[in-house]
Amino acid sequence: MSRVVMAAALTASLLVAVPASGTAADTDYTLAIDPTAKGATIDDTMYGVFFEDINRAADGGLYAELVQNRSFEYSTADNAAYTPLTGWAPTGGTLDVVDDDARMNERNRNYLRLGLPAGVINSGYNSGLAVEKGKRYDFSAWARSDQPAGTPVHVGLTDPAGKDLAPPVEVRVKGDGWTKYTGTFAARESSTTGRLLLDAGGTGTLRLDMVSLFPQDTFKGHGLRKDLAEKIAALDPGFVRFPGGCLVNTGSHRGYEAPDFERRRSFQWKDTIGPVEQRATNWNFWGYNQSYGLGYYEYFQFSEDVGAMPLPVVPALVTGCGQNRATDDPELLRRHIQDTLDLIEFANGPADSTWGRKRAEMGHPEPFGLTHVAVGNEENLADEFFSRFTRFRAAIEARYPDITVVGNSGPDDTGANFDRLWQLNRDAGVDLVDEHYYNSPSWFLENNDRYDSYDRNGPKVFLGEYASQDNRYFNALAEAAFMTGLERNADVVKLASYAPLLSNEDYVQWRPDMIWFNNHASWGSTSYEVQKLFMTNVGDHVVESTASGTPWSPTPITGAIGLSSWATSVAYDDVKVTSADGRELFADDFSVDGGSWTGNGAGNWGVVDGRFVQSDTAATNPLMTAGDPTWSDFTFSVKATKLSGSEGFLIPFAVNGTGNPFWWNLGGWNNTRSAVDGGNSSRVFHADDTRIETGRTYDLRVEVRDRTVRLFVDGRLWASFTDEANKNPEPFRQVVTRDEATGELIVKVVNAQSNAARTKIDLGRGAWVVPTASATVLEGLPDDVNTEFTQPVKARQTQVRVSSSFTHTFPPNSVTFLRIKDRRR
Repeated sequence: MSRVVMAAALTASLLVAVPASGTAADTDYTLAIDPTAKGATIDDTMYGVFFEDINRAADGGLYAELVQNRSFEYSTADNAAYTPLTGWAPTGGTLDVVDDDARMNERNRNYLRLGLPAGVINSGYNSGLAVEKGKRYDFSAWARSDQPAGTPVHVGLTDPAGKDLAPPVEVRVKGDGWTKYTGTFAARESSTTGRLLLDAGGTGTLRLDMVSLFPQDTFKGHGLRKDLAEKIAALDPGFVRFPGGCLVNTGSHRGYEAPDFERRRSFQWKDTIGPVEQRATNWNFWGYNQSYGLGYYEYFQFSEDVGAMPLPVVPALVTGCGQNRATDDPELLRRHIQDTLDLIEFANGPADSTWGRKRAEMGHPEPFGLTHVAVGNEENLADEFFSRFTRFRAAIEARYPDITVVGNSGPDDTGANFDRLWQLNRDAGVDLVDEHYYNSPSWFLENNDRYDSYDRNGPKVFLGEYASQDNRYFNALAEAAFMTGLERNADVVKLASYAPLLSNEDYVQWRPDMIWFNNHASWGSTSYEVQKLFMTNVGDHVVESTASGTPWSPTPITGAIGLSSWATSVAYDDVKVTSADGRELFADDFSVDGGSWTGNGAGNWGVVDGRFVQSDTAATNPLMTAGDPTWSDFTFSVKATKLSGSEGFLIPFAVNGTGNPFWWNLGGWNNTRSAVDGGNSSRVFHADDTRIETGRTYDLRVEVRDRTVRLFVDGRLWASFTDEANKNPEPFRQVVTRDEATGELIVKVVNAQSNAARTKIDLGRGAWVVPTASATVLEGLPDDVNTEFTQPVKARQTQVRVSSSFTHTFPPNSVTFLRIKDRRR
């Protein structure tokens, strides 16, 4: 998961608008297709999914366990608000979570000790445990009693008021050794606020651990939440990338070393296999605990269940995601390399091999057929990462020459680190390089041709993480337009996956996300609908096609002004905006208050000693805006002082709600780089030698004339540029592929504007097609968002008339796939 400098957290009034919106007239296009001209072959694995445990995607999500903190392992090391009893509440008696010699397992150290009589209740995730009338749920717990006659335990499935949702389960715990006890609930009522109650009678001490409640009805019987797994399976993914993301390249890379083990460890596969009660729990980078109930075996099994290629990612001993440090420990590096070799044996080895036997003991004697392994994720330290990557690659290729070892290019789509990593991958002849980026919808529309110029003889691209910065329909349209470029370049782009995949609506660390859910419902975002349409209609190869562009008349850069920062406390003063002829349009010396400014709710802004101060060093893009969105040919000046924090200044300008504003980012990327991003281009200028000093006041000036911008620091010209795009992003994009099995041309057209696109489609003289074609259409309003209760953007099926030359009107704001069948096939 990459750290995006230009945040998506703009206020609603500043969202990117649809190009050419607000007019009713059709726009005319032509689309010429040559069915005989075969382009790039598209692999079956072209589109896949990336599963990372973010936004409670695993525990409380795809992993069907209903009990939260089932083994009492939550810790302040995971989250400052956690205790070992988070998710639990006492109903009587004395309760203590202890770690002593009476524990059940070395790796799962805590257990609950109850002084009897006593009781405890678990509230699950979201609003509670979700149960459905008529469904069955399996209870289990490990327990031991110090009473010779045993201890009776009443286990109830109730609502918050204590009303039974199912007949209770009664167990008697016998013996002072750990034993697993089980039972089944048959729900007679549905509820989204269920509770699991354990009420123990008698006297003495009862010890409990691994308290669990699982629905019997899981995906293919393999313990995954059915509705979420089915939505993923419906995408027909070609691969599943897992487990991270930031989970694999953050924290300590040391193993579990009891009793003084490092709680904050990277995701290491050997921690996650074997009986669940023996798996170590761990800190999760995204601010919670991960039980590892959804471990490597379950990942491989799920990939197999959905017919996808597994693509695991292993730590490279260089941290990223803001940590950015290299572990220099040759023995630890050797251990991780060996662990990776062992992982391949676990996946592919015969059942009588050391690690293949472990797989077989877990229930899968046949190999999983692993073909790819990725080493590392978004490393910013290019040379340090690549030296370690080279060691992994050499060892893997020596033992398993058929395994493709995947490199990466860091957390951004451009820049010095990106260029260096690509150079290293290219020079070493790496087969596949993982790219990640999260950008504005304008960026995705503008960069349809990103891979047109990539070296056809160099490493291939794995686009492992990408998304536009919201879940509105216009974001999905921009992604769809970009995907036509991915397919056109399928000889270079071999794999692609939107990210993140899942988000529990009550535990959000990142957005946008493809599939949203709570404890009882799930729904696909507008981006899910786009991904599903592309992923289930790929085709076998590209067919040559050419489309006309959208007419456009250039307009000046216009907009209001802004002040912001990123993980930095800043002070701004003496803001002034003047017209080209010197007239004062706006001025604020903050002698009174900041009442002229409108914020997005982030950060902590206030006037202090005559300066406008943002004091929260954890805030990312606490945006304040002021002025007239129609300003053009203006000069914007401000005095800026860094007070503390890791970066410098964010100075947005041309903020108008009808396009992507420009962002002058001075001292970004942990004060290592400066850039101008945004506008109708992506990154228009960057410099690697600008550092912002704490306590120093800078005079910053932005001069906008027509479409040219000049930027000054302390009166000296820092940079100047003309918005080279000089047009709105192209809203009409297309690609054509052929499905060899059905003999159909798949004509894929994205019309990301509020005008209908009347298009003359010419298949050439020799074309002889069935006169009726099937059409799958997505359409809606640009700001439409799919929710639990309303999903305005859903695919609809229809039939259209076609011939060798015909005219079709693509609706405003639409994605249309036409499947045209050749009469001769």
